[in-house]
Amino acid sequence: MASGDGPRMRPAHPNGPTFLAYTPNGRRLVTVGANDTIRIFETNSDAEPVNIHDTPDSNTAVVATHDFFIVGSEDGTVSLYSLDTNTFDRILVRCSLPVRDLALSPDGRRVAVASDDLEVKLVDVNDMTRVQYLREQEKPVKHISFHPNGRTLTVSCTDGVIYVYSIDGPVPELTKKIDGIVKRLESEEQASAEVAWHPDGRAFAAPTATRDVQIISKRDWEKQRTFSGQHQGDITSLIWSPNGALLVTCATDNAMVLWDTKTQKRLEKWDVRASIWAFAWHPTENILSYTDNTGSLYIHTDFLPEHLTRYLKLDLQPAPFIHDPLAEVSGNAGHLQTDQGQDRPKRLQDLEGLRRREGTPDSLDEILGPEDDDSLAGFIEDDDGQAIVGINGHAKRTNGHLDEPDGHQTKRRGAYSSFQPRIHEAFQPGSTPWRGNRRYLCLNLLGFIWTVDQDTHHTVTVEFYDREFQRDFHFTDPYKYDKACLSEKGALFACQPAGDQQAMIHYRPHETWTTRTDWRTTLPKGERIVAIALSHSYVVVTTSTNYVRVYTLFGTPVKVYRQKSSPTVTCATWRDYVLTIGNGSVGGDGQTRLLYTIENVKRDEVCQSEDVVALTEGTQLQNVFFSDAGDPCIYDDTGVLLILQHWRTPGQARWVPLLDTKLLSRLATGRKEETYWPVAVAQDKFYCIILKGGERHPYFPRPLLNEFDFQIPLHFAATAPKKRRRNDEDQDMDGMDEDEQEAGTEITRLEHSYALTNLLHSLASDLMAATTSTAAQRAALGAKALEADKLLLQLLAAECVEGEERGMKALEIVGLMKDESGRMMEAAAKVASRFGREVLRTRIEELAERRVVGLDVDRDE
Repeated sequence: MASGDGPRMRPAHPNGPTFLAYTPNGRRLVTVGANDTIRIFETNSDAEPVNIHDTPDSNTAVVATHDFFIVGSEDGTVSLYSLDTNTFDRILVRCSLPVRDLALSPDGRRVAVASDDLEVKLVDVNDMTRVQYLREQEKPVKHISFHPNGRTLTVSCTDGVIYVYSIDGPVPELTKKIDGIVKRLESEEQASAEVAWHPDGRAFAAPTATRDVQIISKRDWEKQRTFSGQHQGDITSLIWSPNGALLVTCATDNAMVLWDTKTQKRLEKWDVRASIWAFAWHPTENILSYTDNTGSLYIHTDFLPEHLTRYLKLDLQPAPFIHDPLAEVSGNAGHLQTDQGQDRPKRLQDLEGLRRREGTPDSLDEILGPEDDDSLAGFIEDDDGQAIVGINGHAKRTNGHLDEPDGHQTKRRGAYSSFQPRIHEAFQPGSTPWRGNRRYLCLNLLGFIWTVDQDTHHTVTVEFYDREFQRDFHFTDPYKYDKACLSEKGALFACQPAGDQQAMIHYRPHETWTTRTDWRTTLPKGERIVAIALSHSYVVVTTSTNYVRVYTLFGTPVKVYRQKSSPTVTCATWRDYVLTIGNGSVGGDGQTRLLYTIENVKRDEVCQSEDVVALTEGTQLQNVFFSDAGDPCIYDDTGVLLILQHWRTPGQARWVPLLDTKLLSRLATGRKEETYWPVAVAQDKFYCIILKGGERHPYFPRPLLNEFDFQIPLHFAATAPKKRRRNDEDQDMDGMDEDEQEAGTEITRLEHSYALTNLLHSLASDLMAATTSTAAQRAALGAKALEADKLLLQLLAAECVEGEERGMKALEIVGLMKDESGRMMEAAAKVASRFGREVLRTRIEELAERRVVGLDVDRDE
């Protein structure tokens, strides 16, 4: 070995599989093996270990807490032993076949038992009658492991499948089956299929059939980084350092390798005497212990050489991702967020020296800092000497039961921390985050652009839905583009600064009549690209310095200006119009309000300046784009699509909902769990990708586009259950109810159609007023106005059917008609006469006469 005095070999058990476990404080080390003796070693002591005899023969697993340890045996018994008395306490559970592995929850309250039975037992340590069963696996279980937060359990089976269970609820639920990672193994085989969760909880490591260690992300269960190239045999054991900065592996080639988590490079490699069965890393000291198949225990003090001890002094390190999600979000960069919630492992708390005290925000300890002795924090004693739980050291009730202002439980702010508003993070419209080594850079109605990370470079593929329009192309990307846009005229790419390379944009036209086809330009040093947009006329780039840079399609800079709302969030463009969005003032919920600006670059006019993006409290903007007719649209994370009306007139813009996907009829039964990824608004339809199974972003293979009609949320659509008919009288009443319900449904449909047609007419009218209209556009506008009036006629007929008492509403409907020729008024009078509403017919004729002579029909009567 390469450090200290080398490992100390301590005889522990006869030849055969041998296992070990440290107590959470690291003071004791428990070993079990192929005999009926359990041995307890004191850390940093050469004294003889404590022996516990007359235990079940051939013990196969052990886990430990401060007060007790649990042992699984080949005869199927799982026994609990006291560390205070070093004696047998009780049997927790029995299995019909040999126990293969044990896992203790981070809080020490539950133990998971894996055996050659097809089920995993989850036993309450304090009440052995409370047992939960995990029965989804089809083959015997070889390994089990708890997630650091204790709410997820992974089960590795002999058929090479990893089962992921959620055990947070009253009944365990299978959430994922992962195949193709670990090797198919026999139960007695020394090779490992163990899942080792990284201490930050965002990923786990697992040995593969290719003798490597694969990292799997918990967020999407995709492959991430790989530790490879050092073992010539199957991996038998692996373990993370307590802070996640290092990984140690051993294989049947009798080689033990120390890895750097960040770089996945080998730091040290040693040869061992025999294959290692199990590792145990001391929670706080530079000690690694392990057992092999000769029954020996090796305690390696000063395991890390002096030049590597700095790794153990680091704070909790992130799991090795190909593209770390935290690094991609500017607000979270440099701040590690774990996936452990409030249930962080006690071992990590000991490592980081955390001693949290509960108190109220106005307590003296919050203002002046804690006193030297805070051991009594969290309770006081009353006059009778009984502890009062939930009271802090100043006789005040703690605020641990309260949420943060936004409704989410987070860590309480420190004594001297200032208020930090929550800003909306920047995003590129139409792109997805990394999932494994792939991601979409752009998704729209023309096609899609996707990239694959090849470590040293990326490979970019551009595909079109209509291959008669353009041919697909593929190229090697040494710049590692992370943003892209696709239009009918070309494709735009952008990359961030790296090393000596500055941020750069690259435009590649689809067709050209010159020799030089594409162009590149770099941004000033230190400037990062936040979002890009591409139209038929311009290239738009928003940057980290809040600059908006506008170029022509072939690289001529048109203008540069600083965005007023900052930090910038995203941008979009259509023809000569540029829309930018940034963070504005802070709302009452602590979240910044988004502000948008729309400018016509060619005319150098601002249509809307720093107006509010209409999002409800707590929602996030998911996408922004222009419709095929050139109207700005937004889609939020609650599934609401909105379009901007009257945006060409300063101060008149308003966001109108086109569709609330939560109200779609396909979701009315509540049986479907799906969300929608927005792609475009075109041809009076919403185009999107349906995401199922809790997915948040589309992935490969290429998903299909789906289209939905607009459905303005005007009414609550609910179908009443049909009544059971008992007699003829009930039949008549039920028939009346059904008729009324059908009539109400028809009126609701007509009202929705009219509101939607009226909105589309308004949008088309605004477009024609701002542009040079064509004959086809004018004809289409007239057709929409005629369609709206026809819908009003149908509504009039429906109201006439309802009875004479609906006459006032019927006359109001007639007054909404926009036809100036008088033909629609005549038709309305005929409808009223057909249903025998003579009073209504007379009033409609009077209204028509007043409109013909030009009287103000809108004045109060």
